Amino acid sequence: MSIRTLATTAALLLLVASCADDEPVTGTTTAVEDSRPGDTTTDGSTTDGTSAEPTTPVLTEVATGLGALTDLAVHPGTGHLYLAEQEGVVVQVDPVSGDVVGEVVDISERVTAGGEQGLLGIAIDPTGEHLYLSYSGPDGETRLDELVLDADGAVTDDAARTVLTEPQPYANHNGGDIAFGPDGYLYLALGDGGAGGDPHDTGQDPSDLLGSILRIDPSEPGEGDRGYAIPDDNPFAGGGGAPEVWLYGARNPWRFSWDASTGDLWVADVGQGAWEEIDHLPAPDAGRGANLGWNEVEGLEPFDGGTKPDGAVDPIHVYGRDGGACSVTGGFVYRGDAIDSLAGVYLFGDFCLGQLQGLQLDPDSGEPTVLDLGLEVEPAQLSSFGEGAGGEIYVLTLGGTLHRIDAG
Repeated sequence: MSIRTLATTAALLLLVASCADDEPVTGTTTAVEDSRPGDTTTDGSTTDGTSAEPTTPVLTEVATGLGALTDLAVHPGTGHLYLAEQEGVVVQVDPVSGDVVGEVVDISERVTAGGEQGLLGIAIDPTGEHLYLSYSGPDGETRLDELVLDADGAVTDDAARTVLTEPQPYANHNGGDIAFGPDGYLYLALGDGGAGGDPHDTGQDPSDLLGSILRIDPSEPGEGDRGYAIPDDNPFAGGGGAPEVWLYGARNPWRFSWDASTGDLWVADVGQGAWEEIDHLPAPDAGRGANLGWNEVEGLEPFDGGTKPDGAVDPIHVYGRDGGACSVTGGFVYRGDAIDSLAGVYLFGDFCLGQLQGLQLDPDSGEPTVLDLGLEVEPAQLSSFGEGAGGEIYVLTLGGTLHRIDAG
C-alpha cells in the first residue's frame, strides 16, 4: 500500500471574528494537579514505594526571533523541527539546542501573506521523503505543493509539484492545516471560503471542498489531471459528495490532530461571533462523513435562524468571547512521558488570550473537564501547537517564539 502526515499583523488569524460576552457552557474548570490522580498514595509516595516527583507543566522557550510561526512538522529521520513562517519560509530547528540549523525552503515569492493568508501548514510524509506546503497562492487560492527531501531532510529541488489547487472567494477562512493521519493519508482543512455567515453555503454542501477536511493520497496519481488519488474508503468516494471530502460543516478549522494513543480526531473550529468550538470524533470512524453543523449552527446554538442538521455532531466543548477571547487554536492530546498530570489531556488555547488549557475526558461518561494549565504566552498571538517526536508539545506564536511544555 502506498504512503499517505516577520511577525505580521496580529490580525492573521485564520481566525478572528467579532466579540461577544457569552460564557462557556460545557465542562467544569479545575487547575492542573502536580500528579495524575491515582498515581500516588496519601503519604505522597507512589504505589511502588518510590518518592513521587511533581510534574507541574511549565513553558520553556526553545527558539525566538523567528518569523510569524504558523505550523510545525518533525522530520522522522533527523528529529529536527520544521517551522513554517507565514511569509513563506520554512526553517529547520534543533529541538535540543533551539538553534536554527538552516533554511529549508523559501517560497515567499509565490505566497500571498498577511491577515489570514500565507504559508499556513506544512507536513512531512511518514518516510521523510516529501515535504508538503499549504499556502495562499498569488490570487489568494489555496495551494498544496510537494517538495522532495533527501536523507538529511534537505530539499533536493525548489521546483515543487502542485498536488491541489482550490480557489478562495475571500481572503479569510482559509483553514490550511495539513497532516498525515494514522492511516498514512494526507488530510487538508479548508474553511468555508470567508466573508461572514458562509454566504456561498459551502459548509452544508459536501460536494464543495470548502468548509471541509479533505483526505487524499498524494503519493499516487489521480484520474485526469488530479495530483492525488482518492482513498477507496472515503465517505463520498462512491458519490453523494466530493470524493476528497472526509468531513464537512466546518467554518474555519484552525488545527486538527489525532490522539496518538486512541486514533481519535480532534478539530478546533473558529466561531462566527459568539462561540468557539472543539469537536471530538472517536476512532475508528474518526469523523468519517461527519457533519459539524456550520452554518446551520454555531457551537451548540442555531445560527441566523438555522436548524441543526440531522445527525450533525455536537462539539464536545464551546466557549464564548468573554474576557477577550476571539479565536480557538487547536492542539494535541498529550502522550509524552514528561508530564504525568497531562496524560490523555487535549491541549488548546485562544489566539487573543494566549492562555493554555486542556480538556480531560471522564473515562466512563466521556464528559469533559476544562483544565487551567496556569500557562500563557505573552504577548498572546497563540498561532499553533506542534507535537514532537516523543509526544512532547510545542507552542507557536506569531511573534516568532517557539515554546515547549515541560515538567516543572
